[in-house]
Amino acid sequence: MEDTISHPVFARVYRLLSWSDDRDMGAYREELLSGLHGDVVEIGAGNGLNFSHFPPSTSSVVAVEPERYLRRLAERRAGTVGVPISVLSGVAERLPVPDASCDAAVACLVLCSVSSPREALAEIQRVLRPGGELRFLEHVRGDGTHKARAQDFLDRSRAWPTLAGGCHCSRDTLTTIESCGFEIIRIRRLSIGPSWSPANPCVLGAARIAEHVTGGIEPVRRP
Repeated sequence: MEDTISHPVFARVYRLLSWSDDRDMGAYREELLSGLHGDVVEIGAGNGLNFSHFPPSTSSVVAVEPERYLRRLAERRAGTVGVPISVLSGVAERLPVPDASCDAAVACLVLCSVSSPREALAEIQRVLRPGGELRFLEHVRGDGTHKARAQDFLDRSRAWPTLAGGCHCSRDTLTTIESCGFEIIRIRRLSIGPSWSPANPCVLGAARIAEHVTGGIEPVRRP
């Protein structure tokens, strides 16, 4: 598995669309990161749209981004905010972060596009300190049968993943988080953007490693 990837067309389109982000997503990003403190890892940081929303109580952020172009943009943005942010190349399934070194992990619109959500969540468990939180804002599988079928078709045909930089719109991400040993401590269900969008509905919330999970879920197998 490579720790650096390239989606040149998608990355540049994403950057062009980012101009409207604070208008459309700023309040959700603020809610996602509210109250964070200590050392944080952000998975799939993109071009750094969350950076200005980390509260002053955040001691440090390690922002992991595999896409080359977006990572360069994130590096520039990191120098414009008050919180210390290090931008590193890496993938969610193999985080360049030591064991039990983070007070929180942030997954914002990223678990849809990782190669293995279960391995990514295992890595999050590995890097979290006891009592640490996973903060997530993700789009999820539709509640209605027609929407879910449409999402299934778009993923099976590779139409949506090809257009959206590897995103899979039919993933039931919330269920995956819970099945991987996390306990949801708060959640809000949202509709962000057009209701017909494959990247809708969304969930925003926080989770901790469940008390019955003593050794984490199956560890990542490194080469």
